[in-house]
Order: sequence, then C-alpha cells, then structure tokens
Amino acid sequence: MGQLDGRVALVTGASRGIGAAIARRLAAEGAAVAVAARTAAEGESRFAGTLVETVAAIEAAGGKGLAVRADLSRPTDRVALVQQVEAGLGPIDVLVNNAAVTWFTPVTEFSDKRFALMFEVQVTAPFDLARRVLPGMRERGRGAILNISSRAAIHPPLERAGRGGTVYGMCKAAIERFSTGLAAEVYADGVAVNALSPNRVVPTPGTLHHHLTSEDDPDAESPEVMAEAALALCRPGGPLLTGRVAYSQDLLAELGAAPGPPR
Repeated sequence: MGQLDGRVALVTGASRGIGAAIARRLAAEGAAVAVAARTAAEGESRFAGTLVETVAAIEAAGGKGLAVRADLSRPTDRVALVQQVEAGLGPIDVLVNNAAVTWFTPVTEFSDKRFALMFEVQVTAPFDLARRVLPGMRERGRGAILNISSRAAIHPPLERAGRGGTVYGMCKAAIERFSTGLAAEVYADGVAVNALSPNRVVPTPGTLHHHLTSEDDPDAESPEVMAEAALALCRPGGPLLTGRVAYSQDLLAELGAAPGPPR
C-alpha cells in the first residue's frame, strides 16, 4: 500500500521539470493525480514536456492521472480546474502549487504587464486555489497544501551583481509568507501548509533557458530530490509537518530520508 492510497492530488505546472517529478512521485505512492499546465500536448510550447507525457508516465507505472489544460493567470480557468478535478477524481486532498511564469529583468526595465502576470500566476493563483480546496480539507480534517518556492526569496547580498531577479524574489517571498500565515490559520483543522525550495538549482527547461544552470552542472539538484521532499510534506501520518519554509536536501536529511530512483 502506498502512503497516499485513496487520496487525490492536484499539481500545477506539471508538464515538465519539478512539477512533473512531484506528480509522478505522488502517484507512485497511490494518489490519483491531476496535473495542470498550459502545455497539454506536443507543439504547444517551445519547451519539452507536456501534460500528456506526464500522465502517460504515471499510467505506465500503474498509477492514475488526469490532465487538465489551464492558464492559471485566468480566474475562470482556476475555477474550472478545481471543478474538473473534483468531477473526475474526487475531493482534493493534496494541492501542490508549482506553476510559474518568469522573466529576469531589472526593475527599471520591467513592464507592468509582465509584473502583473508573474504575481497573478505565482502568488494570486496559489492563494485562489488554496481557498477553493480548503473548505473540503477542513471538513475532512486533513489535507496538505505545498507551495514551491526558491532561494530567490532570501535577501541578496548588496555586493552581488543582480541578474534581474528582484520581481521573482518578491513573488517567492510572498508565497513563503502566505504559506506560514495560512498554516497558522488551519493548524487546528489538521491541514498542513508548507513552502519548499530546492537547496540548489534544478536543471529544468526553464532554468536552462534562463542560463541559471546547465545540464552538466555537478552542483545541480535533480527533480527527484524535490519530489521526495514534496512527498514528505504531503503524506499523512505522524506529527503534522506544517508552517515550514523548507529546503529539499535539508528536510530529507532531517527526516533521515533519501530520494527514490528516478521515475
């Protein structure tokens, strides 16, 4: 029996990278996993990875997956996403907010449109989705909400030359404060809320595109490490792990756990 047997999970931004790895890992532990992103099928993005491929990998391993195309910058898509998941799989027990759209541009060159879009996808959408799944979690007395963050939320040293990451850092700092605040609000209801960051940059189509790492970077962190840490914060049983701004490798070391093989 898996640690998430009988549970329903929703992972956003799951067409590739960290989101896809988390979706596969939760499914491997028995969860029925809905995956959401703008890229549902091949040819819809310049980056490799689709929802169809993520669900195919889940099903090939014996799991159950559901793909839902959604643009999380649109409130109507967020409403429809939760409705489709609940209609197709049942009430949502685990919500992983991973979706992101990012530009690395100095503040003086940042457009209003891009600024608004980054906050809509990385801050407003997680806030909105959490509000939509929380009533059911509270009623059942269980649930987990996990917001994927980044070390960019940490204040940078003044002497380091910037890469235009100020707005990205703002978004991640906001999501971390949201996570700890919401955790306090729902602690008595048995619902865990956490933020999770990788200790090191994870090679994904996005980070490679922005030249944040390389495919042969010896210091990079694999998506499977994040996936294992995500599972640790979303699984039921044991003391409630909540209100944390956690880092993947540090968390796994604390729990005496290690990532499983790539899936």
